[in-house]
Amino acid sequence: MQAQLMLTCLCDAFFGEVGIATVKVLEHAGCRVVFPEGQTCCGQPPYNSGNWDAAKEVARRAAQVFRPDLPVVTPSASCAAMVRKGWAALGVDAPRCLELSEYLLHHLGVKSWPQKGSRVAPRRRVAFHVACHGRELGLGDGPQRLVSMIPGVEWAQFSESETCCGFGGVFSAEHPATSRGMGLHKLESLNAAKPDLVVTTDMGCALHLMTLQAQDGPSLRFLHYAQLLAEVIDR
Repeated sequence: MQAQLMLTCLCDAFFGEVGIATVKVLEHAGCRVVFPEGQTCCGQPPYNSGNWDAAKEVARRAAQVFRPDLPVVTPSASCAAMVRKGWAALGVDAPRCLELSEYLLHHLGVKSWPQKGSRVAPRRRVAFHVACHGRELGLGDGPQRLVSMIPGVEWAQFSESETCCGFGGVFSAEHPATSRGMGLHKLESLNAAKPDLVVTTDMGCALHLMTLQAQDGPSLRFLHYAQLLAEVIDR
């Protein structure tokens, strides 16, 4: 099977290791990854700001990069939601776009991880931040199911796992005080759970919480769940 990788702006600018992990995970699961050159932003920032003319222009340019006959896979529920729902609202034809866990579970049929071989994995307490756009896409517990397949994972349950972190893209710029308060509330709940690391589907959430904790609290380690999956692949 083949799929096109949509890297996302945050991965391109700050978290290249998430893109590398995503490719490693997809290839391990039997997918040939195609990376279309010339990728741009999906248009979500102007879309969420209400500048739909600019969002439509950006979305049209992004759509031209991808082949219509191959699915697009992205390690971001936020960008997948924009392509699937935002582009439709803008009248832009979108390729079939899937968040990584959707593709692994429902198209590649992953039922265990790793598929073959395994590095020795230490026991780790993992907390999972449920990103808001994951609910919008109806991901359910798909990403958590994948993480649960990894040897040595123990869940660090916390009461605010499904509470918004306060990022919300442009929301954090337009309402910084509210955004900060929401993020600090999330960090308080996370710290109480005492995880070894925090995983999520969206690095925008992780970036927001990482920035806040650098200013106000103890250091938690944040990863995309693809990085955790990639760590135990024996190659």
